[in-house]
Amino acid sequence: MVYFINDIITGALIGLLYSLVAMGFVVIYRASKVFNFAQGELVIIGGFIVWFTTMQAGLSLWLSIPLSLVLAGLVGYAIERIFLTKLIGESVFSMVMVTVGLLILFGPAVRPFPIIFPLKPLFVGDMLIPMNLLIGGIITIVAAVGLSWFFNRTRSGLRMTAVAEDHVVASSMGISVKGSIAFAWVLGAILSTIGAMIFLSGKSLTFLASDIGFAALPVALFAGLESIGGLILAGVIIGIVQSLTTNYLDPLIG
Repeated sequence: MVYFINDIITGALIGLLYSLVAMGFVVIYRASKVFNFAQGELVIIGGFIVWFTTMQAGLSLWLSIPLSLVLAGLVGYAIERIFLTKLIGESVFSMVMVTVGLLILFGPAVRPFPIIFPLKPLFVGDMLIPMNLLIGGIITIVAAVGLSWFFNRTRSGLRMTAVAEDHVVASSMGISVKGSIAFAWVLGAILSTIGAMIFLSGKSLTFLASDIGFAALPVALFAGLESIGGLILAGVIIGIVQSLTTNYLDPLIG
């Protein structure tokens, strides 16, 4: 029973990580109605930024983390302004390939990712809870509450909500549709970078880690693509199902 409960808790925390990555999907979709299938690649770009500021530039975590978030926001803005605005009307594959092409700049080498969160797990009785996932789950819930408040209570958030409803109507009301879409990409890039820090802390940074984008995809779809709060529940459900399936069904059916 202890192992079963441990699997549920770990699965829920993994699901919350998926929810955080899925927020990038939802924020960008809400503003632009574009489903960013390259969200996993955006996570890796954020990871490379953290790796560069920490491992290459030699900055402390207290400096590298906020700097990385700022740089990630600028990269998200640049991707939207320089590349994606020129691909309006093109296939989704074109947008994915542009984002994947940006990863080539970092080369194919496998790099050690900095330790952002403690490696020692939290022991609760006989249960073992990874600290990066536990802290990441708290960050995800805080981010979800903050984004919900932003979209429903602030002037900028309400403008983005209007843009999400109808670009033409929002433009007729004097709202900058292009500005809202660009800001959504900034938010999406920052969320992806936070997800990269939680997911990769103490691990290796490689292109293959972009698969987390595909893991987060069903969470975004399950939540309905526009519900920030729904991502939490969707992520927890999918994470628990994945954990129980991996530990109990996979040994039976291979």
